[in-house]
Amino acid sequence: MEFIGGGGEGGDHQDGADSRRKKKRYHRHTPEQIQRLERMFRDCPHPDEKTRNLLSRELNLHPRQIKFWFQNRRTQMKAQHERADNCALRVENDKIRCENIAIREALKNIICPTCGGPPVNEDPFFNEQKLRIENSQLKQELDRVSSIAAKYMGRPLAQLPPMQPMNASSLDLSMSNFGSHVIPGPSVDLDLLPRTSSSVITDIPFAPMSFSDMDKSIMADCAADALNELIRLLQGNDSLWMKPSSEGSEILNLDAYDSMFRRPKNPNARIEASRNASVVIMNSIALVDMFMDAKKWIELFPTIVSKARTVEVISSGQNGTLLLMYEELQVLSSLVPTRQLYFLRFCQQFEPGSWAVVDVSYDITHQEGPFSSPCKALRLPSGCLIQDMPDGYSKVTWVEHWEVEDKAPIHQLYRDLICSGFAFGAERWLSSLQRICERIACSSMVSANSTQDLGGVIPSPEGKRSMMKLSQRMVNYFCSSINPSNGEQWNTFSATHDFEVRTTVHRSSDPGQPNGLVISASATIWLPISPLNVFNFLRDERCRPQWDVLNQNPVEEIAHISNGSHPGNCISLLRAYNTSQSNMLILQESCIDASGSLVVYCPVDLPAINIAMSGEDPSYIPLLPYGFTISSDGRPGSEGSPAGSLISILFQILVSNLSSARMNQESIATVNSLISSTVNQIKTSLNINSS
Repeated sequence: MEFIGGGGEGGDHQDGADSRRKKKRYHRHTPEQIQRLERMFRDCPHPDEKTRNLLSRELNLHPRQIKFWFQNRRTQMKAQHERADNCALRVENDKIRCENIAIREALKNIICPTCGGPPVNEDPFFNEQKLRIENSQLKQELDRVSSIAAKYMGRPLAQLPPMQPMNASSLDLSMSNFGSHVIPGPSVDLDLLPRTSSSVITDIPFAPMSFSDMDKSIMADCAADALNELIRLLQGNDSLWMKPSSEGSEILNLDAYDSMFRRPKNPNARIEASRNASVVIMNSIALVDMFMDAKKWIELFPTIVSKARTVEVISSGQNGTLLLMYEELQVLSSLVPTRQLYFLRFCQQFEPGSWAVVDVSYDITHQEGPFSSPCKALRLPSGCLIQDMPDGYSKVTWVEHWEVEDKAPIHQLYRDLICSGFAFGAERWLSSLQRICERIACSSMVSANSTQDLGGVIPSPEGKRSMMKLSQRMVNYFCSSINPSNGEQWNTFSATHDFEVRTTVHRSSDPGQPNGLVISASATIWLPISPLNVFNFLRDERCRPQWDVLNQNPVEEIAHISNGSHPGNCISLLRAYNTSQSNMLILQESCIDASGSLVVYCPVDLPAINIAMSGEDPSYIPLLPYGFTISSDGRPGSEGSPAGSLISILFQILVSNLSSARMNQESIATVNSLISSTVNQIKTSLNINSS
């Protein structure tokens, strides 16, 4: 009995010891460690990896302990702030409720001072005054619209005849406004596309999103890790980056990267990674402001960013700003699909005049549906370091890092350019940034002394700024139209051994575009000559009759505005000779940088041009641009196989204001004739054999 009892006692003691050993061991920090961590938290709630390592050595703690302590402290601080806010709101709510009760009781006992009876529910005098104010506002709006209409149409709105129903049976594509030359061929019927087609542009319906504090904390940690990686890539030495030639970007050494960053690999994906640095004429504050605004971001990179939207501001404060964004990136050709992605953008200032901006893809599973691109692109930590320099300049060091999985084969014309990494690489971003910054600087430095190159046509600096604004909007419309976005699809209606014509239809509702149904037709060709020679040929007004199928009359330049250091970056106002329509001019802008070049033009009537040249707002002048994009083919040139050029052509035609429209074979032949004639005339003028 004693033995059994003693054995039982010993067994209980042994079981208790085992259970204590199985319990999780907790580590309590010393007061000195807590004080040091609290001081650091007050200065920097989101320390980077380098700071955490320094703290771990100083406090004799593991770096993971430091990381978890800061995560817990941030969560605790958020909870404290929320409790304090809730208490303050509860007190304020009780106060307002008491005041509401008191006012209701007072209203029950109120009497009219005139008749001694109860008051009426509404004040007739107040309602009458409100109606008078609204009536005055409507009259002012009517006067403003009438004034705008009178400027465009040459007579007051009241004198305009009633609008007649539009004959929707045909469309004259002869462009007689440019001259008497008429292109033979069938007319365009309004049977544009099958009625069941969804080719009309519709914006992607972004479902409203809500993020918990846990989601935002995860996003903050993801952005902080991405920033740490970006800084290491920006500061990497020759072992991490390789320079394939004396010019161009540095290429990432993938073996060195894999040894430095342990990241899971996708065996079906390819890596695009490059680094480049340049100096731009804009200070760091202005650059950061444009980077963190989605609308300004598109205006800064119209040739690369076709669509951008800020989904949510995750955090903003002294320790940086974190945004969740959506964007679509493009190559200016209908043959290359856009890259669509959600990503985090984190901006942080390291020291006065020095900023880092990092982008990293962020997976939002319930938003996979709208993605229509056959290219799955994951943006690994990418971005730039912006450092102030004297005289308003900034040095920008840029890193682009992509993991791309092509679900469909890349078109053979663009295979070399895209697989080389140049199409979405650091050099293209920086060269575009340099050119746009020069353009902005030219616009801001306009003065009375800077219009000597205009021949007196544009009389004032305000007129020059207005013309530059109008031309910039034309280029932006062109860039957003040449590559489909929002899930719309190009339809291939004609294909030859040289090129294929792709067509799409969308409804234009922007105040700065003609209101109605627009056909966009595009084709891309390869020419065995350098991009610079093609650019100089297309932008030269003396060569224009050789390729312009809509106007083969000679033209003269009546106004010229330089908007960059390169002579090819300019805006021209052209007038055709020997034309019966003397009230129509051609607005043209040409721009060139290391990534490629553009020649964009648009017919604009004389009253609208006069509005812009007088310095008034040109936002409501309708534009429907045409043009060309020119880029390298991405192949290394040699004597046996010289480097060539890729030229994309875009025509846009206003068809009708009817929403129900389809395309028939007759309209297909007409659009195909325009593109084919332009291509053949360019090849003939440049002595290129079509075979």
